[in-house]
Amino acid sequence: MSLLSLADITVRFEPKGKPAVLALDNVSLTVAHNTFSVIVGPSGCGKSTLLRLVAGLETPTSGQMDLDGKPISGPSADRGMVFQSYTLFPWLTVRENVMFGPKLKNLPKSECEDIADTLIGSVHLKGFENSYPKELSGGMRQRVALARALANDPRILLMDEPFGALDSQTRQLMQELLLEIWQKHRKTVLFITHDIDEAVFLGDEVHVMSARPGRFKKTLSIDIERPRGIDVLTSPQFMEYKREILSLMHDEAMRAQMA
Repeated sequence: MSLLSLADITVRFEPKGKPAVLALDNVSLTVAHNTFSVIVGPSGCGKSTLLRLVAGLETPTSGQMDLDGKPISGPSADRGMVFQSYTLFPWLTVRENVMFGPKLKNLPKSECEDIADTLIGSVHLKGFENSYPKELSGGMRQRVALARALANDPRILLMDEPFGALDSQTRQLMQELLLEIWQKHRKTVLFITHDIDEAVFLGDEVHVMSARPGRFKKTLSIDIERPRGIDVLTSPQFMEYKREILSLMHDEAMRAQMA
């Protein structure tokens, strides 16, 4: 059985005094345990809306969403979320940010500290435990956000273009770090991006979405051996996946412009 199952999900926004917008139309998706699934699509296709549905932050107009066979009805610690913007608590240190979730579970202080120290080591921020977010670079803040999301030991990690605001070099380093952490902790990941290289580099499977209303146009299984390093980016196999997704995305971008 899949960990995550979405069946016939439709989202229609009806703002007062404005025309209704069909954001997602009859979308179905399954995500298997311990896989790294990526959703890629043109701007405005409903990628982030879909992720927010899984996070329990929004409700579909119709359809069924299940995690571990149980309906998703709202936010829960079994789903860890990492946003593009830096969502750390500015008044808390790195360690305190990472300890926030375990403390809410009323775990013993020593256990919260052990969890934080282990994850801070995993994201290579030892020595910055007592720093505040304003004292960190953008990439370092996202590493803290990743550690904080993992601290609750979620069943699935949801990532909404988490590296979109970073420069290209930092972004590549963060992608490599994320794969390193994923190999170590083996969490199920559902990752949103508009970057094709990022999608192929990270994913076990890449789901390509159409222009609005969002539907899944094609799913590609990425048969590139792990662990993956930057040498993968210039391999013929990588370029072939990229070429196919680029063609699909180009068609959808043109359709969106002409709509």
